[in-house]
Parts: sequence; structure tokens; C-alpha cells
Amino acid sequence: MFGLIDGNAFYCSCERAFAPKLRGKPLVVLSNNDGCIIARTSEAKALGLKMGEPWHLVQNKPGIEQVQWLSSNYELYGDMSRRMYQVLEDIFPLVEPYSIDEMFLDLRGLPNAYALSHKARDLVRTIAKIPTCVGIGPTKTIAKLANAIAKDQPNWHGVCDMSDPEVRHSIYMGTALSEVWGMGPASVEKAAKLGVFSIQDFVALPTEEVRKVLTVVGLRTHAELNGQSCLALSLVPPQKKMLACTRSFSRAVTTWEEIRQAVATYAETAARRLRQAGLYAAGMQVFLQTNPFAPKDPQYSPQRTFGIEGTSDTRALIAAALRAAERMWRPHFRYHKVGIILLDLYSPQSVPPSLFPSRDPKRSAALMKAMDALGDRYGRGAVRIAATAPEGSWNMKRSRLSPRYTTAAEEMLTVGV
Repeated sequence: MFGLIDGNAFYCSCERAFAPKLRGKPLVVLSNNDGCIIARTSEAKALGLKMGEPWHLVQNKPGIEQVQWLSSNYELYGDMSRRMYQVLEDIFPLVEPYSIDEMFLDLRGLPNAYALSHKARDLVRTIAKIPTCVGIGPTKTIAKLANAIAKDQPNWHGVCDMSDPEVRHSIYMGTALSEVWGMGPASVEKAAKLGVFSIQDFVALPTEEVRKVLTVVGLRTHAELNGQSCLALSLVPPQKKMLACTRSFSRAVTTWEEIRQAVATYAETAARRLRQAGLYAAGMQVFLQTNPFAPKDPQYSPQRTFGIEGTSDTRALIAAALRAAERMWRPHFRYHKVGIILLDLYSPQSVPPSLFPSRDPKRSAALMKAMDALGDRYGRGAVRIAATAPEGSWNMKRSRLSPRYTTAAEEMLTVGV
């Protein structure tokens, strides 16, 4: 038996947790460079605002002046997700994060999973300040579907239990196949050619026909919807195969000095994430890109992919990235984006150490550990490599960025005396 708990309008809920004045008002959170809507409250949905809509177009709609909007604050959202996980970890035997705001729960052997799910919702709301909904089912696919129903239909009071076959049958009959996790537009279109439109139509298909039309992935979804679990909880997340830090600039960049700062800063970010995952990188890709949506500008989009000595040392990764970027740099172009992608990731324990490393591995590890500890204690940028410039004017546009309430001591809420 599985549960799936999901934060309601998670980014917006994180913002509301520290700004009560936003509660009950239409609120949206925008993507990088304040571009598109990536989160919206029910009040914003009621005004017809859609996910992915460009904000500069939305602003011209009538009645939009009542909508509150904020830039995306990923440091806050990541830490709030961690708090939510810690609350759930004290309640359930196993918790598997699926995304920043979704987590699968192990409900096997629990005497009253429905009541416990309500308790979990209450505790997450009380402790982490995040409203949630829970879906329950004998498979992950059913739990995911139940979660969506709990979110969309208030009569379930935040917890939809689809463990009973009769409940599933009644829901399947009135639910489109496109609502199922893993059934993309191509699969839905193939099923429609067979006269299959609802989930009930799909689960009634013979397995041979499902395999022939939708291959093994469709067959697995078919089995899951019929109550046969094919996706177990994963106690150890799969090792990353690549790690990327790619961002658009807030404006066109035309000088090498700014490109150099951006490349170094993104390489530093990628290195920190690499160490958090406990991995080394043995390959790298660096690219520069002009704006494809500015057709009057000359276009230039070079990239270089190359091997490097296995490392997670920020200094080594910055040096390799800058060498590649400098070879690609050409003046007279208006650059829109740069990216660092780390490849061939591996655990240091899985490969024998090099006999002739360019840096002392022990001293390198000690230095990186000290830098990370200072950053964790005093905030990002407390100690950094001189080539970086995390506050450069080329950085992402986030004109309405809320404080980092939980990760930066100088931005914590204070109570007047």
C-alpha cells in the first residue's frame, strides 16, 4: 500500500508560510528571469491564469492588478521541502521523495492508513506550514491518481483512498485516460484509436493488446492500474548520470569579463551540487548561446565536450570550464545563456585513486569541506573563488525575490520588542 503526499501550490504555499498577508489572495510565482507562471494558488486559477503563461502578456488582462506575484526563491523552497520530509519521516516507516513537493509513503502494515494520512497532513500544516493532499492506493500509479483527485475534489477532504476495488471502479469510469501518470499524449492517442478513452476502458483491455499497442511501459501502467504493483519504493536514489547548471541572463551580455564571471559562477554551483551528491565528474560540456528569439542578432551557439581529471574540486572545475569558454568566445555577439554540464559522474570509492593527481586529494577534500561548511553556516557566497561573481548584473532577473527566511540568518523573520 502506497501513499503520495503533495504540497498544494507548493511554491506559493512556501511564500504564504512567512507572509500571512498573501493568504486568501491570488498569488503566482514566476520562473527564472520573471518569465512564466510556474505556480499559482486556487484564487489565481479562478481568474483564468494558466501554468506556463508569459507574465508580460498576462499583465495586460483585465482584473490582473489584484494578483500578487513573486520571483522564484529556490533556496526557500528546497529548505521547506526538507522540513516537510523530516515531519513525514517521523510518521511513516519509509518516505521516498519524488519531486521537491511530492513524496511517496510506505503504508504497508499500518493499521489505519487513512487516519494516519490525515494526521500527516495536519502535522505538515502545523510544523512545516504547508497545506497538502494525500492519495492512497495499492500501487504508485493509483496513489498518484488518488492524490490528483484529492486535490481537485474538495469532498474528499484532502485524502483520497483508492485501496478499495469498488472505489477504483467508480472513479475509473468517469476519469479520462490522460489523467494517468505516465500516459502522455502519444499513448492516449494510440489508445483512442482502439476506442479507449476512460481509465476503465484501458484496464479492461487484454494485456496482449496493451503490449502490442503501448509496449512494455504501457503494459506496466496497465498492471499498476489493475492493482499489481510494479514500482517499488526506492530506498537509495539512483546515481545521477549528469549534472547541469544552465541559466539565461537577465540581459544580453557582450563582454568577455561578464561571460568569464558567469561561467566561473555556474561551475562553482555545479561543483557544490556534485559534492552534495558525493560524486566526482570525469567529463564536462560548456556552451555559449545567443538569443534564438532575437532574429535580428547574429546567431552563435558553440559548445565543447571534453574529459577532465576526475574531481569535485571547485577550483579544478572552474579552470577547465574557463579554458573551454575562452576558446569559444567571440566578440560582437550578444550572449543570452551559458551552461556547464558535468558528465561521467562516479563515486570516488568505485575507482582506484590516480597515481599522479594534479592536486593533493586529501588537501583538496579538506578545503572543499571547509568551504561548504562556511557556506552552510554563513550563507552562500561567504567564501568563494575570486573568479566568481554571484551578484553580477548579468544574473537572473528576480525583481520580487522574497527573503531566504530559513537559510540566511540576516534574512530571518524578527519579532519587534
